[in-house]
Amino acid sequence: MRWTGNARAGAAPVRERDSDRDPTANGTATATANGTANATAAGTGGVGGAPLPDAIAGLLGLDGVAGAVVGGLIGAFIIANLMLTMTAVAGPWAKRKITAAFTDRIAVNRIGPFGLLIIVADAVRLLSKELIVPEGVDRPAWDLAPIVLPFSALLGFAVIPLGSGIQLADPETGLAFAFAAASIASLGLVMAGYASNNKYSLLGGLRSIAQNIAYEIPLVVTAASVVIFTGTLQMSEIVAVQAEPLVTVAGVSIPQWFAFVNPFAFVLFLAANMAEIGRNPFDIPEAPTEIVAGYQTEYSSVYFVLFYLGEFIHIFLGGALVAVLFLGGPAGPILPGFVWMIIKMWAFFLFTQWCRSAVPRVRIDQLIEIGWKGMLVLSFANLVLTAIIVGVIA
Repeated sequence: MRWTGNARAGAAPVRERDSDRDPTANGTATATANGTANATAAGTGGVGGAPLPDAIAGLLGLDGVAGAVVGGLIGAFIIANLMLTMTAVAGPWAKRKITAAFTDRIAVNRIGPFGLLIIVADAVRLLSKELIVPEGVDRPAWDLAPIVLPFSALLGFAVIPLGSGIQLADPETGLAFAFAAASIASLGLVMAGYASNNKYSLLGGLRSIAQNIAYEIPLVVTAASVVIFTGTLQMSEIVAVQAEPLVTVAGVSIPQWFAFVNPFAFVLFLAANMAEIGRNPFDIPEAPTEIVAGYQTEYSSVYFVLFYLGEFIHIFLGGALVAVLFLGGPAGPILPGFVWMIIKMWAFFLFTQWCRSAVPRVRIDQLIEIGWKGMLVLSFANLVLTAIIVGVIA
């Protein structure tokens, strides 16, 4: 005799007898249930369907280890290039256009239609510059730091559900993996600051560690309140729970996105996320007016491009986490789930650029005080309140 249960919170275990387990019946029931679930998820823009590596392996007619390896590599190549393309548009072009719109100025508009060829011009300009290596740098760490930053962000996208079947992996600890991958960036910033043999760079690296420690704890604790609601760390399950209706008004169902269920946690996570990606008012590690770009002061040419790339990929990773945890992930009406996920990530990017133009930078002492005395206390208060509410309802 065994027990089977649902991963969601509050689901009662179902008792099943060994004598009732008919192989044919179970196979039919499982196939029917999976097909129904996948069809429902796909219809709501969810994350149903086979994972991307499995779909690719099936198209190529591969199975076993070879199919898993080839499918995984091709899938990772597709997701990475999608993120790199979005970053190439966001960094040189969209950032300038959005900032110009907020500050009533004219942005790039002469190089190509709408100034889009500035992307190519900037790439050629930066990559053709001489890579200057200062004297006294710790060369191995100095060389590795620009690679660690974009790599950590791309690694986090391995578990992000981008749409129906567009997900590299869906482990049961997917949310923990995403946070762990994103936190590797802190190591890259410290390596860059320490290895540069520059006091301004060292200060930037130390600031980044102080900031990440102060705000990463509230970020994870606030995300834990979502885990209490869903009862799982699996990304697809978190999205699936939010697809259920919260209320129905005049025949229109409002989904139970956690931004609606717990707006306080949503605001907390958004603020802590801004600190983690280092955008205003929390761009302390590179504060140009104080420490001359901080940890990246001594970097030029392709190394500077990698830092710039990593910064913007982390913005999109932060937007993806906000979307998955609080905005229903790829769920949305009419449009495919993949399109909705991209829209939500770009909406978060737009928000970061608004903050960059409208919100002044805080001092380092204010930043640490806000993190340890404000955000940390509020995040734990939110966690306890969520646990009480869920415990009473369940």
